[in-house]
Amino acid sequence: MPNDWFKFKQFTINQAGSAMKVGTDGVLLGAWANLPEKGSSVLDVGAGTGLLSLMLTQRFPNAQICAVEIENSSCKQAKENFTNSSWGNRMVLHEISYQDFIFKSKNKFDLVISNPPYFKESLKIQNGARSLARHQDTLSLEELISGVCKLLNPGGLFSLILPFDQKNKCLKLAEEAGLFPQRILNISPKTGYSYIRTLLEFSFNKKEYQEDELSIELNGRHEYSEEYKKLTKDFYLKF
Repeated sequence: MPNDWFKFKQFTINQAGSAMKVGTDGVLLGAWANLPEKGSSVLDVGAGTGLLSLMLTQRFPNAQICAVEIENSSCKQAKENFTNSSWGNRMVLHEISYQDFIFKSKNKFDLVISNPPYFKESLKIQNGARSLARHQDTLSLEELISGVCKLLNPGGLFSLILPFDQKNKCLKLAEEAGLFPQRILNISPKTGYSYIRTLLEFSFNKKEYQEDELSIELNGRHEYSEEYKKLTKDFYLKF
């Protein structure tokens, strides 16, 4: 998915020249995820350079963000991005593995959010840090969901984005762990194309859930759909 210009009210980031790496996956998740009513505590798992944390502090004025990231260079960039933002006092970054954080944390959260590493063995890339952030050797889907069950408040929400072909696996693992879908949004790159991503929201509450679809573009390159623009307009400069 493409990278693009991005805005955070007073904090504007250009993918070509900044430490902030802005991809469509993260933008979709950050714009779509909900914080429960009266909720404030958020855990950003695999925070990278801080995109989701920044989006959520912009969207939810009472949100207190705990960001977890294992990769050192990403942590340095996230700290810089947090410091340069208008909401640095509401974000705390931990340079630690998710597994160690689960073991050490005494807190529970109203929202756990993650744009997780999901590239399989055959899709690994050579750059070490980027590969660490993008494949499942350091955090499997099973570990992610298991940890969420330990860290999520009873009325909390868990939101993530995955390749569409991992949707059914995620639903099965979540149900086995006692988490049930609340909303699902299936993403296609263009109208009439196959789905390539899915956004999923879970809670401990089992109920009938809402499933929708969204196309990012219409027929032409950068001819964005109204649904995509409506979802992400608070963040893209050109919208």
